Amino acid sequence: MAQSTMEPMKTKTLAEVYLKQGHLQEAYEILKALAEKDPRDLEIRERLKELSEKLGVAPPSIAQSVRLREKRLQTLGTWLMNIQNRRKK
Repeated sequence: MAQSTMEPMKTKTLAEVYLKQGHLQEAYEILKALAEKDPRDLEIRERLKELSEKLGVAPPSIAQSVRLREKRLQTLGTWLMNIQNRRKK
């Protein structure tokens, strides 16, 4: 029987666990996803900046995260409008 793999929930706590275990790249990916989800969270941005320096990569731009979030919201709005229009027919 095939075993399915579930992706762990991305949380600050999981990122901290990865950091303590020395899994810097995994922690970075989680913090990056969290920063995209909530670009105004200063704690996440600071930890991401620190980790970026340790890994020798440029930290993601906050403006880029905001634009990505706005684009996702715009896409979702378009989908919802299309659904509403189809229901009216």
